[in-house]
Amino acid sequence: MKSFVDLLSRVLISIIFLFSGVNKILNYDSTAQWMEGFGVPDFLLIPAIIIEIILPILIIVGYQTKIAATLLSLFCLLTALIFHNNFLDQTQLIAFLKNISLAGGLMFLSINDTKNWALEKKRKYVRL
Repeated sequence: MKSFVDLLSRVLISIIFLFSGVNKILNYDSTAQWMEGFGVPDFLLIPAIIIEIILPILIIVGYQTKIAATLLSLFCLLTALIFHNNFLDQTQLIAFLKNISLAGGLMFLSINDTKNWALEKKRKYVRL
């Protein structure tokens, strides 16, 4: 049961990033303009999309989970500080808190690692 809940939690924490990455692809021009409004060059949109798609997939399948969760946690913290720092706007404050909360959950994952339903656990049982 713990392994199933572990997998489910990895899917649940990752899904928001997958949707966000796909949304950035589908709305590339408007997202690039939005980023530039904060002084972030639009060429950084490509790495953001890669981060939001590849790292969550690694977390879901349980491969290099500690590294992926740590990097995604840092991404959340940077995103919160750069794009959601207007605490007078309640929407921005909620987005800031969402990103900080996600970072905390990802830090928890990076510290506690995955259970049995993960590629990195299966790798330990394979003998060459």
